[in-house]
Amino acid sequence: MTTPTPEERAGEAFVESAAEAVQTAVMAARLVMAVADAARRHQQRKQEGKEDDLPAAEEAVNGVGRDVQRLLPSDVSTALMGEADWPQLAQQLLALRNAGVDLDQVLPRVGEIAVNVRDQVAAKASETTDLWVRTVRETLPAGPVREAILTSPAWPEMAATMARLEEKGVDVREVLAAAHNAVLAVDQGVAKKLGAAAEPAMSRDAQLSYGPLTTGLDLPRDYDLSDREQTLTKLAIGPQENQRYIRWAREAMSGHERAADLLVASRQWPLVACRMAQMETEGKPVREHLARLSRDRSWQEDSDDTLGTRLVQAVSEALRRPAGDAPGDSQVRVSTEAARATSPSAGPTRAPSTGAAPSAAGVAAHRENAPAVRNGRTR
Repeated sequence: MTTPTPEERAGEAFVESAAEAVQTAVMAARLVMAVADAARRHQQRKQEGKEDDLPAAEEAVNGVGRDVQRLLPSDVSTALMGEADWPQLAQQLLALRNAGVDLDQVLPRVGEIAVNVRDQVAAKASETTDLWVRTVRETLPAGPVREAILTSPAWPEMAATMARLEEKGVDVREVLAAAHNAVLAVDQGVAKKLGAAAEPAMSRDAQLSYGPLTTGLDLPRDYDLSDREQTLTKLAIGPQENQRYIRWAREAMSGHERAADLLVASRQWPLVACRMAQMETEGKPVREHLARLSRDRSWQEDSDDTLGTRLVQAVSEALRRPAGDAPGDSQVRVSTEAARATSPSAGPTRAPSTGAAPSAAGVAAHRENAPAVRNGRTR
């Protein structure tokens, strides 16, 4: 018997999670049908002094099977009819029909309840996975080890293993931190054997983004903002987290939907999301900071050509300003010239002098002391 590969184990973990959601939905459907059968029995005892006998199991299975397949979601109906007690459930359903209940009205409602339960369980499983994405981000520095974990086909199985370890009282963060240097040595050893550089070169996006937008963030050196999904993975931001940050940004810019769309669609959005993720980790009120966008609307000034980039600058500045600042206009106006200079359509061909890559080998730009930024107002 062969040992399952990481990909096979990850696939099994995914299938098990989906199956658990469906089985929970089936439990909810069975509960609703049991309640309906109890109501039928109660009404018959009340009106006639006795309950009708249940129809024969074979008759019931043949009588309602097609209705269940037609009126319930396919995954729920398949699981329900595969249960050992399906004949008894079929007897209850046929008894309901014989008692005057319209199954075409009842079963779709049962299906809605089951789907709602199924989706809640699936969403909970997704949130649990995102919890472990966050744990990895907060425990390990940006780099090849963290990226290898989150991009591995075996990641779902890894997350499930972390959850099981935590249930047994193991400090998962301590395990990850202790393993980091050993795993990094593996990565470097393999890279050396293959003749590749252990530390990736700084990408053009990392150079162009260097400055207030990235100061203090734990970023890899080689992110590519044109590949949003990969960049979010490198930054260890899960889908649920990203959707939450998008929702917060839209709420803060209520009434300015077009501007909110431009902000979320901008190339630099993953860096904005990374700032929000770090603030959450530090316990800072992200939504209160974002609310400044509705009070200080300097990003609305001038032409629409650079609105997306001005928005990125505005939200970055709103997130970085101390929480105790007065609720009035920002002391830092969004610079139209700076927006044009950093716009992807008009960006410089090389990194600005203040954003040059640090000379120390293996030190990411965001870990260096950022140059002082002069604050001023545009004319």
